[in-house]
Amino acid sequence: MSVVKTGMRRVPARRSAALALAAASLAATAALTAGGPARAGVTQTAAAAPSSAVCTAPAKYASLAARLSADIAAAIRGRSGHVAIRVEDVRTGVECRDNEGHRSHSASVVKATILAALLYWRQRTHTSLTSTEKREAALMIEYSDNDAATYLWNDVGHARLSQFVKAAAMTETELNPGGYWGLSEITARDELQLIRLLTERNSVLADSSRAYELSLMNHVVAYERWGVPAGAPRGLAVYVKNGWLNDPVLWVINSIGAIEGHGRDYKMAILTYDNPSEQYGINTVQAIAEAANRDLNAGLPAAGTPLAPTRLPRLRQGQPDETLPKADLRSL
Repeated sequence: MSVVKTGMRRVPARRSAALALAAASLAATAALTAGGPARAGVTQTAAAAPSSAVCTAPAKYASLAARLSADIAAAIRGRSGHVAIRVEDVRTGVECRDNEGHRSHSASVVKATILAALLYWRQRTHTSLTSTEKREAALMIEYSDNDAATYLWNDVGHARLSQFVKAAAMTETELNPGGYWGLSEITARDELQLIRLLTERNSVLADSSRAYELSLMNHVVAYERWGVPAGAPRGLAVYVKNGWLNDPVLWVINSIGAIEGHGRDYKMAILTYDNPSEQYGINTVQAIAEAANRDLNAGLPAAGTPLAPTRLPRLRQGQPDETLPKADLRSL
């Protein structure tokens, strides 16, 4: 089975054209165990918050956890659809969980896994990325290009992709067996684990591999800088990969990434599904990310002015990042 793409063409002027589209846009702005890994030397205590709280922290930061719990609850209150959240702040030990183990379709956030698996495979074989792989990786991450994702999905192969997922301890991830990478099943807990492997030294991904993928995630085009970056101060290193898919009627809207610099070091995985529209899901993700970015930056030195709102280009509004053949919708 083959993936039906959204019609993004390969042309030399793609990068300038994409930026022009972004500038002209008029759209609205929008896990290792069941409980996640415990950090050495940190005793987790429940935050002083209502029973519905989703955030915990060491006693020193209990008030921050309580505030973030309340703000996340406010961000998702009354929203239709489903939300899965995992947030981890290395500096304070604040961790937020909400439905983190619930599987939903990945859409394009799986592209971060595809590249990590490619880098892992090249490490194990002591070989370097080919010039074609480098070109396709940049298109896949920076522009969320579907042709590039399909090429690298096939280049790595299902067996090697699965080997990486196992080595990464992403125990709840199920890669799609039929070639529909956007229909792989993921959880917020596993996506946070992937971001952790990309941002922290570990035995799975070499420092050079981590730096390569993070550099691409730090240079996504303007219209991809929604979700995790929402409300983050300018001047920080922001790494993000987003995904959107009508599945097949209601929308999956996902955002994963990390923010570092000027005393910040935190990660997010926000997955939403059964959204009544694309923009509705984006708004939900944005609200959650804005709450986290506001609270986790409180009291820290200013890194600059807030990031400007981002917009989806008009031609990408309502267009999923992977379209399924109509004949296969009956099986979903």
